[in-house]
Amino acid sequence: MTAALKPIVAPAAAPVALAERLKAQAYGLGFDLAGITTLGAVATAEVFDEWVARGYAGEMAYLPRGAEKRHDTRLPYEGAVSALVVAMSYGGREPSGPVARYARGDDYHDVMVEKLNALHRWLEAETGAPIRGKSYVDTGPILERDLARRAGLGWFGKNTNLLHPASGSFFFLAGLFVEMELPPDAPFEAERCGSCTRCLDACPTGALVAPRTLDATKCISYLTIELKGAIPEELREKMGDLLYGCDICQEVCPWNEKFSRTLPDGSPFAAREALGGKDARVLARELLAMTQEEFSRAFSSSPMKRAKLRGLKRNAAVVLGNVGGAADVDVLERASHDDEPLVLEHAAWALRQLRSPHD
Repeated sequence: MTAALKPIVAPAAAPVALAERLKAQAYGLGFDLAGITTLGAVATAEVFDEWVARGYAGEMAYLPRGAEKRHDTRLPYEGAVSALVVAMSYGGREPSGPVARYARGDDYHDVMVEKLNALHRWLEAETGAPIRGKSYVDTGPILERDLARRAGLGWFGKNTNLLHPASGSFFFLAGLFVEMELPPDAPFEAERCGSCTRCLDACPTGALVAPRTLDATKCISYLTIELKGAIPEELREKMGDLLYGCDICQEVCPWNEKFSRTLPDGSPFAAREALGGKDARVLARELLAMTQEEFSRAFSSSPMKRAKLRGLKRNAAVVLGNVGGAADVDVLERASHDDEPLVLEHAAWALRQLRSPHD
């Protein structure tokens, strides 16, 4: 480590007090959990590598990149030695719907980065010195769950989500990496799922192939968001009325049944007007009829833009094929002549579903 990158040590008189004030500041900015950990070797990195090697990552080619950095959290940002790890709730008490709860409002990346950057500025002001650092919100080659467990924020649930004993799992994770040495919190050592298998039993596509092992290529969230091509026909009916993402493995979790929260008034994660209160059929019809300009306007700063309009129209066609009726034939017939082959193919499948007798 060069002299220029030598880590700053928190003021000797009160390093613990500074760490506690930093976490208090995080809570004051709206984060729901906060913990500090020392950066270093990642215990679950080899498990992640094996998961990728087994093909469970599907088309998410970005996941294997920077593999060496995933093995050591000191590497993504040179000189960083500590991380403040935070969690921010996105509810959980809201009714189920065709769009997963996390994606109904504003993009969490933007919301959380702004708050973490504010924490970074606060830390510099508090210490009276510039501190190199970087905010990571689901970006960079970082295994966030591992980092969060080390910071004391919870354990790995059988549905692969991080679970906190008083918050469940309906929250986002992020971290502020800094070159300052901060006293770490104790890692979360307990595993509290016990013999429960509700999440594995409830998954419609069998994507949870074992406790804490997800085959993403079968996961409805992957199929509706990350997959860019055609959805395998054998999985389409199992998607039901889910248009973007899936919350089922979280909804059935006893920890969420007891501890998930209601979004406060004014939350940036509250459902936007384009989604609010609409059932799957109504939303699917609207998406299939949308122009690119209408989509960009309705879903500005939304996580749903990740799937692009073509992907959402593909998903909408599948939804109507599963839960639609005679009133949806016209919109599907128009979609079956779409200029986008991906939409055309799924709309044609949906029409066959509606016109074929079912048991």
